[in-house]
Amino acid sequence: MAIFTLDEVRKTFKNGEIKEEILKGINLSLREGEITALVGASGSGKSTLLTIAAGLQAATNGQVVFNGNNMTTMNEEQIRQIRASQFGFVFQFAHLVPFLTVEEQLLLMLDVSESKLKKQEQKIEINRILKLVEMEHRRNAYPSSLSGGEKQRVAIARAIIHKPKILFADEPTASLDSKRSKDVMRLIRDLTKTLNITTLMVTHDEEMLSYVDHIIKMSDGLVLEKEF
Repeated sequence: MAIFTLDEVRKTFKNGEIKEEILKGINLSLREGEITALVGASGSGKSTLLTIAAGLQAATNGQVVFNGNNMTTMNEEQIRQIRASQFGFVFQFAHLVPFLTVEEQLLLMLDVSESKLKKQEQKIEINRILKLVEMEHRRNAYPSSLSGGEKQRVAIARAIIHKPKILFADEPTASLDSKRSKDVMRLIRDLTKTLNITTLMVTHDEEMLSYVDHIIKMSDGLVLEKEF
């Protein structure tokens, strides 16, 4: 059963008197424990689709339904609450807070997501997640002392510490070399399965597609092909 669906999603931008349709009626279903990759040339609409699915911008038409709830009828505060508590985000760059240690990065995310875990429970959960991403030995390190691959591992830990239902990953390996890219993708794949997360990822790197369950090929705001 799909936990996340997009139904005839369209996005139009207005440039002066000219209207440009970036998404032209996208239908997509995502299931728990699976990774779906959006691929296509620059300007195909894949990043726009990801941001609409994540509630970062609104669709012009169509519906975005998460866990049975129609996000297109929600107000801004309701969407913010879903983003904070139910969604996790990983981007091309880690965007870690420079003056916080690895452990403090995760504590901040628990605070932002309004976690109901007590202090001792938070410590236990942080220990568990850092072990999953193999970064427990760097818990007291600051971002300036971390490698690019380590920063992405911390970013992934931060994205899942509050137990989100959906993980959105926008070019998560684009800033890494081939070896670190594969390490990060293996980690995303393993966490998706272990934690039963639904992952939607944008990538331009075809080497990463061997780690995903479904591939959605896009061009000019349309889905050209779906591979399952």
